[in-house]
Order: sequence, then structure tokens, then C-alpha cells
Amino acid sequence: MATLGIRRPRNVNWLRSAAILYGDWGTSKAYVVGMAFVLAGYAGFWPVVAVCILTAIVGFNYSRVCKYYPDGGGVYSSAKAHSKWLAMIGGLLLCGDYIVTASLSCLDAFHYFGVHEPVRWAVLAIFFIGAINFFGPKHSGSIAFLLALPTLVVVVVLGVFCVPHLGTAISQIGPPRGGFGSNWVVAVGLILTLSGVETVANMTGVMETHASGPGAPTIDRTVKRTIWPVLLEVCFFTALFALAMNALPGLVVQNGHVLAPDHVTNPQHRELEASMLRYMAEIFAGNWLAWAVGLVFGFLLLSATNTAIVGLVSVIYMMAHDDELPRHFTSLNRFGVPWIPLLIATMVALLVLDGVGAIEGLAALYAIGVVGAIAVFLGSTALDFKLPMKLWERVLVGGTTLVLAAIWLTIAITKPYALLFAALVVGIGLLMTSRWVKGPASTAPFGFDTATDGIPVLEPVLPTGESATMSATGAILVAARGVTDVLKFAIEEAALRRHVLYVLYVREIAVTIPTESHWRDDKDAVEIFKATREAGAKSGVQVLPVYTTSDDPAPIILDLAATLGVEYLIMGGTQRSRIVNLLKGDVIGKVAHQLPSNIHLLIFG
Repeated sequence: MATLGIRRPRNVNWLRSAAILYGDWGTSKAYVVGMAFVLAGYAGFWPVVAVCILTAIVGFNYSRVCKYYPDGGGVYSSAKAHSKWLAMIGGLLLCGDYIVTASLSCLDAFHYFGVHEPVRWAVLAIFFIGAINFFGPKHSGSIAFLLALPTLVVVVVLGVFCVPHLGTAISQIGPPRGGFGSNWVVAVGLILTLSGVETVANMTGVMETHASGPGAPTIDRTVKRTIWPVLLEVCFFTALFALAMNALPGLVVQNGHVLAPDHVTNPQHRELEASMLRYMAEIFAGNWLAWAVGLVFGFLLLSATNTAIVGLVSVIYMMAHDDELPRHFTSLNRFGVPWIPLLIATMVALLVLDGVGAIEGLAALYAIGVVGAIAVFLGSTALDFKLPMKLWERVLVGGTTLVLAAIWLTIAITKPYALLFAALVVGIGLLMTSRWVKGPASTAPFGFDTATDGIPVLEPVLPTGESATMSATGAILVAARGVTDVLKFAIEEAALRRHVLYVLYVREIAVTIPTESHWRDDKDAVEIFKATREAGAKSGVQVLPVYTTSDDPAPIILDLAATLGVEYLIMGGTQRSRIVNLLKGDVIGKVAHQLPSNIHLLIFG
């Protein structure tokens, strides 16, 4: 059967992708500033500045290299050009990054909310987020987009209130402690400013393209516009708040916690390393700004938790889709969610959070994963001589990789428990690649007619007999969700109007990283296309199957209807409950709202 293949729409512009990136990368200042005081006290400004400079360099690297991976995937895609084992290690380090991101962001969110027993609330929140994601909700990117603007406003307002205190802050900055070695270790402990930068590499598969000179359309401009505003905000305000923190009087470090002076009686402010910006807002502006900072950063951190869980599910699914992890991990529930990776992501994040239960401990575990993943991504890119990189770009990316490798080794040596965590994640993942865990590969997916070599074969659908003389006068597109009465109705309409019938089946997969799939490996698609082949042959209708995967069917349906120039679009009435439509979005409603006026929408049932 000849099928028309289509790709996932590139409908994410730079503004939206920047907001999503900010929802992850922009949260780093929420805990980095407090951690700086834990590690260096009133001299914490200097290592923060050093790390911000490195963050700017890494961000610049990403703005140059992400354009070479227009299909997304980040570290896994770049390393795969060299070795599947290197790709697996890079992907598993990214998994470790996502695991701790989910735990750390969720715990810090409840510190900013100012609740008692934040660990207990964070555990409940991760469980709830995992349960919600069982339905594959479509609004996580929208939530990040909506939170980006109020967060930026609050950050700017806090920055304005910091300005009058900068004189005091400068006068109280302590000199760097010790020599280069000790300051290097402190700076490595604050490498969390890199937190979230890898998100942009996974979004390139859905970014808008644009014409770039005489060549083919690229994502170069979209990538740069996505990264640069977020990069400048993260570096500038992280450094500003680290400087302004020196104007806070009487802070002391005891047993790894930053304690407020005795005259502050609110218990939620006794340990400030996890909510330093909220305390800074209270001292510099008052309770009104403290509450605003607490609420905005709390919800943004919860959004980052959700992003991390979805990202972890996506990476596990992508590796399983490539047969690097057990194929069972690609099993989808009826909402298009890889339920086994979701269960793993939720449970592991819960275990790590409950087992560590402290911001500083989670920060140490987090750094080794994010630094390792970024180093593998940039290193693989620098050594891939098939990419049309300029010499200076390759040298810069290679040099940055060496610095990150040194940071990774420092973390491994100074924090052996972080190395143990990374070794466990990578070791368990590599163990699952073994054949006795994965089982034998399937060679005959669903048992329909096969050729002698075992490759599934379906013949092209062509009208026969008298009906073959009928000339098509137009086209109809039917969005199929199964072998239902909608297909029968569509074939009858196509026969009556003498139209070509396009049968579209969108396998909904709720992952953020685009993956290529074939209809032959999809049992539901095979069933639909076989049924339409038989019915179309009987009715004299030319049936053209269309198959693709997406996390959002509505844009696919809209783009295809316009591209094919159909006269009628047929869809079945929704059978989802109201709660599912609320979580995932109403596909029919989206299509009806945006469908061109020259295309008629027929809703059957």
C-alpha cells in the first residue's frame, strides 16, 4: 500500500520556545543564589560570576550547534553519529539529569511556597503530576508560556528593589577564599546555572523554519532568538541577585543551612538556601513582593518538574524506539502516553526525593548528570566532521567540552555519592540493552499477508471494473481513530461525489522529542488501512492512506487538509470525557476554529 508520509508540523515560534526554555533554565537562579552563600558566604558573588561566564559560553555554543540537529534529540542524536554506546551513555546521563531536576524543582517549589514539611508536599506533587501525565495533557508548554511573563516581571521588580542596596552589598563583599583549587571546587558546586539549557536541543524538531539565503530553510534564526534572551536574563539577574545578597544583614551558615538573623521570627525563613530570592524580596521590598516571588517561582518550579518528567519519558521512549532499551517501553496507553516510562520517571523521582530530601544533596546529584550530558553533546558535535561547522566554532565547542569534562571529573572526585548515582543510572540503562533483558526482536508485527522474505506487503488500492472509469473530481480527508462507522460514511461520500479519499491516522504519542515511526509497526494503522483498502476496492473509491505520529493531532489535520486542497474534512464526534478534553484539549474544537473557510467540516456521530 502506498502511503503518504508527513512530518510533525514545525509550529513553535521563537517566542514560544524561548518561554518554554525559560520555564526550565530560568528557574536555576531560584536555588543557585542560596547555594552560593552556603558554599562561600559573603564571598559567594565571585564564583557565581565565574559560573555565569561559563554559562554564557555554553549558551553561545548551543546557539551555534543546535541548528545542526533540526530533528531534535540533543545529546542522544549527536552522539549516535559516533557510537550507539556513547549515545546510550549520553542519553542515560540526560535521564539522570531529568530525574534530579524533577525532585529538586518540586522540593524547591514548596520552599518558595513557604509550607511546613516541604518534602512531604513535594512527594505528593510529583505523584499528582505523574498521574495527570497519564492522560498526556497538552497544556504543559502553554503553562510554561503563561508563567514566563509574570516571572520575568517579578524578577525585574525584585532587581529594581535591589539597586538601592548595591552600594551596601559591594562594601560587604568578602574576598575569594583560598587559592585556585578551593575556588574551583566552589564554582563547580554552583554549576547548576546550566540547569535547563539542554531543553532547547530537544525542541529543534518542532521549531519554525525560515529561508536562510539561497540554501534550504533552516532553524538557525529561531534557535538564536530562543536562546539569547533567556541566556542574558539568566546570567544578568543571577549575578545581580548574588551581589545584592551581600546587603542582607546577619546571615550565617550552620550545618549546611543559611540561617536568618534572630529578629526574623517567621519559621519558614530560618533556612534560606532554598528560598533566598523570597527572603531578599521581603527584606528589600516587604511581604507583598515576598508573596509574589514565592507564588511565581513556586509555580514555575512545578512547571519545571512537569517538564522534567515529560522529558525523561521522551528520552526513555526514544531509546526504546531505537531498540536500545526494552521494546515494551514503547507501549502506549489509549491517550498516547508511554505508560511504562511514565511509571519509571515518576517512581524514580519520588525515590530520589524521599531518599535525599535536601536541596544541597539533590544539587550535587543533579550537577553530574547535566554536566555529563552537555559535555557529551558538545564533544560529539565538535568531533563530527560531517557537520559543516566553521573552524572557530569547532575549536570553541571542543574547548568548552574540555572545561566541562574537567568539571565533571571534579564532581566525581569531590562528591563520590553523585558519581555512584550516575553510575547506577548508566549501569542499569546499559544492562537493559542486553538481549536477555530486551528479548528477541519482532520480525512479523501483526500477521497480515507477507511476502516470502517475511516483509509485510499490502498492494496499492486501485478501483477495478466499471468503477475504474470514474474520474475523481475532488478530494475528501477523513481523520480516522479506528475501524468505525466514520470510515464507512467517508467511503460512501467519496463514492457519491467521485472524490479521492485520504485516510489519515495520527498515532498520538505524548513525547516532546519527535520520533520516526512506520505504519507497518502500528497495529491500529494496519487494521484501518486494510479495512479501507477492501471497502474502497468494492466502492470504486481511490483510497490514499496517510500516517504520522504527533503529540498534537490538530495541527497535523489542519496542515494536511490545506496542503492536499480537500473540499471536505470528515471527523468522528468526540468520545472523550470532559476531564480528558480539559487535560488534552478538544481536537475537533481546535480544527473547527482554525479550518480554512473553503474546506467543509463534517462531524459524524
